[in-house]
Amino acid sequence: MTAVTVNTYTHSVTYVADNMLKSLKDIIRLSGLDPAAFIDDWDVNMRGIRTWLDTGDLETVKLEIFDPKTDALLVRWDMDVVYGWSSGDGNFWVDTEQLKYAILKAGVWPSQAKYRLLLHTKPGRPDVAGWSKGSARSTAGFTKQSLGTTIDHSGLGANAGYWRKG
Repeated sequence: MTAVTVNTYTHSVTYVADNMLKSLKDIIRLSGLDPAAFIDDWDVNMRGIRTWLDTGDLETVKLEIFDPKTDALLVRWDMDVVYGWSSGDGNFWVDTEQLKYAILKAGVWPSQAKYRLLLHTKPGRPDVAGWSKGSARSTAGFTKQSLGTTIDHSGLGANAGYWRKG
């Protein structure tokens, strides 16, 4: 019985990590940016998200979109991890329509804009190859728009939102 629970949690981690990355790719693409660099780093990104979801250390996945000339933040997308997993219901879903609506509302960015992925973790988390410590750009002067839960698998999921100027 214990092995079934472990496998189900592992399945939840894989499902949530995969759908986080797919959602971020949609944000990049529908925001008018080229997702090629994001796709090139897919394995490294998946390894970080999956490892830290599995250990319970991942707190937020952040996608910064910024102006490469000024280094100023244009918009930031956050996926706050929700750890409410239970083996009971086996419920899983992704709310892609809500995310697409929010992407359209946030607007299209100049094609020369750049992006980078940040994973905010708890102190003491294990190291993962390809990841190092860093810091996010300031959100001072920005307002967060929360979308609620957009990904869920048996209580393990993510609440999405974005930071916009003003």
